[in-house]
Amino acid sequence: MTGGDPHRTVEAVWRIESARVIAGLARLVHDVGLAEELAQDALVAALEQWPRDGVPDNPGAWLMLTAKHRAIDLIRRNARYADKLAEIGRDLELRQESAEAELDDALADHIGDDLLRLLFTACHPVLRPEGRAALTLRLLGGLTTQEIARAFLVPDPTVGQRIFRAKRTLADKRVRIELPPPDELPARLASVLEVIYLIFNEGYSATAGDDWMRPSLCEEALRLGRVLAGLMPDEAEVHGLVALMEIQASRIRARTGPGGEPVLLLDQDRSLWDRLLVRRGLEALAHAEALGTLGPYGLQAAIAACHARAATAEDTDWERMAALYRLLAHVAPSPVVELNRAVAVSMAYGPARGLEIVEALLEERALSNYPQLPAVRGDLLERLGRLDEAREEFRRAAQLTRNEREQTLFLARSEQ
Repeated sequence: MTGGDPHRTVEAVWRIESARVIAGLARLVHDVGLAEELAQDALVAALEQWPRDGVPDNPGAWLMLTAKHRAIDLIRRNARYADKLAEIGRDLELRQESAEAELDDALADHIGDDLLRLLFTACHPVLRPEGRAALTLRLLGGLTTQEIARAFLVPDPTVGQRIFRAKRTLADKRVRIELPPPDELPARLASVLEVIYLIFNEGYSATAGDDWMRPSLCEEALRLGRVLAGLMPDEAEVHGLVALMEIQASRIRARTGPGGEPVLLLDQDRSLWDRLLVRRGLEALAHAEALGTLGPYGLQAAIAACHARAATAEDTDWERMAALYRLLAHVAPSPVVELNRAVAVSMAYGPARGLEIVEALLEERALSNYPQLPAVRGDLLERLGRLDEAREEFRRAAQLTRNEREQTLFLARSEQ
């Protein structure tokens, strides 16, 4: 890998490889917090060395090997971890010849890999649900504290505390980095699915920065979802989530214009939708339906399928979509689901009906800093001809978002 800004290259490589490095180290040191610290040390080394010496041919392997060397150095200099790290050092020495192969394996994609072990460990029942999701997003998705805070609609310090407590709890309880036994898998599944979808969503609509999307995060979430579906073939919600992600991912090429600007769903060129992913998504949805009653993810997949099956925006079955949202709001009520329902209702029965739902959400504290609330309200007001109010809502949406592309979109609509 050559050329470009080395610091940006380090950042890009870290985004892609950090989860694999942490997962591989966690299997070796049996401590996710320590594994993350060692991986961070390797990141610092990359920031120092790559601009000077050039980016290595295999940056992921470089990060992994450097982290391993940091582990050995830590054994020698840190008396507080002497007993535990000495054990690691002995283990590394004994396994000197096989360690390289294991580390290479940590970079490879296959069922039962280290990422999946780390995923289920981070979602261990000893952790509170919010801690499981935050820790997994940090370790598996490589998201910053700020990005995770946006995903959960909570302040940044809250997420920082959740991650710190989760890592400390895993260490205190001596939780092993391993897949749970089959009888414990279903109980651990709900939080795992939640985390995978949050990772996908962060990739599908980036929290901040100058990119509208981070497709690599979508790919990672899809990969984890597919692996999970292979591991748990009889779980309808696993296939429902995979169906949802496949269908949404099919639109990625159509979601940005030539300059990287966002293109909203109804304005997208549907010939750019990936028909293979659509077909895979519809097949996964059919599989979920065959296994039983659809849960929250299956219902969202059914909603996404309404778009996927429509040749044009005008062909969309909005009434079915509004009915599915009503069912989803009953099964998994949340302000965000209700906001999305307002959009579907407005398309099926007119903007005034949708606005009634949105107005009821204005006092929701969870949405107080959510830019999509004023954006949706602005769109409905615009369709009702209340243009001055609509412009004010789009300006407010632009103030709330931290994504530059989204901000540009909202400001443009405020000036129409």
